[in-house]
Amino acid sequence: MTAAPASTTASGRWVQGVIAGGVLLVVASGGLMIRRAEARMSKRALSSEPQPALVAEAKHAMYRASRAYGGTFESWVEAGVGPQFLSAYVDTVLVRPGAVVKQGDVLATLDCRNASAATQAAGMEARAIAARQKAVADEAARVQSMLKGAFVSPDEAEQQVARSKAQEAELAAQQATLARSTLSVNDCILRAPFDGEVSRRAYDPGGFVRPGTSIVTVVDRSTLRLVADAPETDFDVLRPGTPVRVRVYATDQEVGGTVSRRSPSTDPETRTIHFEVDVRDPKREIPTNTTGEVQIDAGEPVPATEVPLYAASVRGEDASLWVVEGDQVHLRGFHVLGEIGGSLFVDTSLAAGARVVLEGRELLEEGDRVAAGAAATTPEPNEREGAR
Repeated sequence: MTAAPASTTASGRWVQGVIAGGVLLVVASGGLMIRRAEARMSKRALSSEPQPALVAEAKHAMYRASRAYGGTFESWVEAGVGPQFLSAYVDTVLVRPGAVVKQGDVLATLDCRNASAATQAAGMEARAIAARQKAVADEAARVQSMLKGAFVSPDEAEQQVARSKAQEAELAAQQATLARSTLSVNDCILRAPFDGEVSRRAYDPGGFVRPGTSIVTVVDRSTLRLVADAPETDFDVLRPGTPVRVRVYATDQEVGGTVSRRSPSTDPETRTIHFEVDVRDPKREIPTNTTGEVQIDAGEPVPATEVPLYAASVRGEDASLWVVEGDQVHLRGFHVLGEIGGSLFVDTSLAAGARVVLEGRELLEEGDRVAAGAAATTPEPNEREGAR
């Protein structure tokens, strides 16, 4: 066997030494980095640190339950003005939407030349029949006078009387035809049926209309009816004469009123009660067919505790709140009385002045310590009215 050269053996040992030194250097660097990281790491558990939270103070308030229903404002009376007996072309339309009209004012006219001619013909025919009837009646009277002297037979006298009565019946029929034709002629001039305003103009001159067609629509807004429907369980709440508050969305105003009428039965499909509230509007400021809201008290004021709505988790009639006691929080349950806007009203088992957590609730557990932030404020306590 031939021995390896001494230079080759020395070179291999040098390479191994370099590799070993690099490994030791890397291991030492890693150890130093681990020690440095551990030195910066907190040894205390996070659960022992106070959790940041924004809290608010509960306030005493008086809460009064109420009901709110959406409805529609309808005019006291509304009429679509158009022909009732004839079909014709529109000749003139004298008003446009927004026009104020008085009862009897002319709103539109129709082209009724044909109806006028027919009325004149019917009138002439009626006069002719009246003349013939008078002649036959006079002759019948003469024949009756001659019957006493036996100058004519009873049969001839009876026939003459019958002819007179037939002419009289024909005259009555022609007079009825004349009256009907006169109605058609009167239908050519369309007048306002009551004092009001024009809300819609459906036809212009030249349009063809038939009986029942509405050319213009007139509404009376001096009194409006807010019509609404409520659940059948609120039947007793909606007694006629009960005071209500009406919110007009179109004009952003609130007016007072009372329940004017209430249906004696429910709708079999929706199980709701129909009711109406009359709203006086002498200045005619509220538009018709717009929406509004009716609010009605449904109980007496009761003591309550008010908290911000977003501080609670509400399920049905129960609310869960994180209550700060000392520097710890506890999850408590309370009975919900109602809510108004951004406020929640619960029973007074939650004392006024108690602090409740607004923000940071998701990270809390029972008994956690908290570092309370700036307290948020709720509206000043007063007598509130709200919907359940």
